Amino acid sequence: MKLFRSKKHFKFILAAALCTATSLPAWSTESTVTNQAPAWLSGPLSLAETMNLALKQNGNILRGQSNLEAAYGLVVQTRAVALPVIRSTGNFTFNAATENFPVFGAPIFVTFPDKSWAANIQIIQSVYEGGRITSALRSAKLTKEQALLQYQTVVADALLQVRVAYYDILQAEEQIVVEEASVKLLTQELQDQTKRYEAGTVPRFNVLRAEVSVANERPRLIQARNAYRISKNNLVNLLGYRVPPTVSEDIPLTLTDKLDAEPYEINLPVAVAKALQNRSELAALQKTESLRNEDVISAKAGYKPSVQAFAGYSGRNTQFSDDLGRVVNGAQAGIQFTWNIWDGWLTKGRVQQAQAQHQGAMVDVDNETRNIELEVRTQYSNFIQARETLESQKKVQEEAEEALRLATARSEAGTGTQLDVLQAETSLTTARSTLVQALHDYDVARARVERAMGINIMQSNK
Repeated sequence: MKLFRSKKHFKFILAAALCTATSLPAWSTESTVTNQAPAWLSGPLSLAETMNLALKQNGNILRGQSNLEAAYGLVVQTRAVALPVIRSTGNFTFNAATENFPVFGAPIFVTFPDKSWAANIQIIQSVYEGGRITSALRSAKLTKEQALLQYQTVVADALLQVRVAYYDILQAEEQIVVEEASVKLLTQELQDQTKRYEAGTVPRFNVLRAEVSVANERPRLIQARNAYRISKNNLVNLLGYRVPPTVSEDIPLTLTDKLDAEPYEINLPVAVAKALQNRSELAALQKTESLRNEDVISAKAGYKPSVQAFAGYSGRNTQFSDDLGRVVNGAQAGIQFTWNIWDGWLTKGRVQQAQAQHQGAMVDVDNETRNIELEVRTQYSNFIQARETLESQKKVQEEAEEALRLATARSEAGTGTQLDVLQAETSLTTARSTLVQALHDYDVARARVERAMGINIMQSNK
């Protein structure tokens, strides 16, 4: 199958998916959806090229990139508790309510100025927060890893959709060929029966039966062409292109790959083990469980004191003169300490909430583990069914073609009937359609079982 021959292309696709996290600033300017007709819309398009386009233009992937950027912003916020804060304050005050007071009982009065100003700059560093600082650093790392895993899930799901949509087009295209061949065979039979009727060798009934057979087959050809149009529209939509109203209903999209099932061996216990090891969804939930544990540590920090060291420089006008230019300034440094001896059970409530959420996260990990195992078993069973169905259909088409040849020969020799020919033609069409469906189902089942196992495209070709 051509899909699995372009390994270098697939390696490039995987590398692009894994390297997006290192080029976040470029996403917002380079990854934009365009409505101008791209070159690939009318040119030959392989599956490898389709995957590459999806990485650049698929709406879900672009949204996942934005979510990843947002998560990285949250990482910066989480890490901020461990970094120093530089704070500057200033004020200017006019106070009309001033008073005089005697100095040591003497008849000398001091008057404070009615205008004042002050300015201050400080650097404050948390020294001890009851474990909250180290927990924040761990949380920042876990958040970043979780966000990347969630993005990888989005990419994997989107590429699976694109891969299946590509196979759907190939199936619809092959089905058109099958239905056109069927209509052609039935039309030839109608022409043959018409000639015989005109020669007086067969009754009018034979011609009517052949006409009915042709008329019954034409709707299937119409349906196949419609399925082909719809499947192309679906793939183009997944590639992030909005089809303008001026474009004809049949998009001129040409695919170069074919449905050609390549042998693929799979073992269920190994598949389950790989899924539990590789699935990004499970790994992301495990990161979530670790984050909820850090929330418990952070909540318990409320029981402990908070200590910050500070240093700075301040200046203000003197309080003993109306001259605002007389400045009193100097450096300052110190340590500040706070400890909520009793906070009305605020910390207790936060700890209870964090512990409950941690328990819920552990349940989520357990549930996802079972769901992944079930998904692998289901997709494995579907793949086995598709493989066995394909094996059973490999020689059916040849046998149906031979049966039609014999039925036609018998009919021409006068030893067979028209019904035998029509039944043979119907059987051949069914065999061809079943083979096309079996090839499609095999390729789709393989794609889905690989997705269930958490195997990327490059790994699937090793």
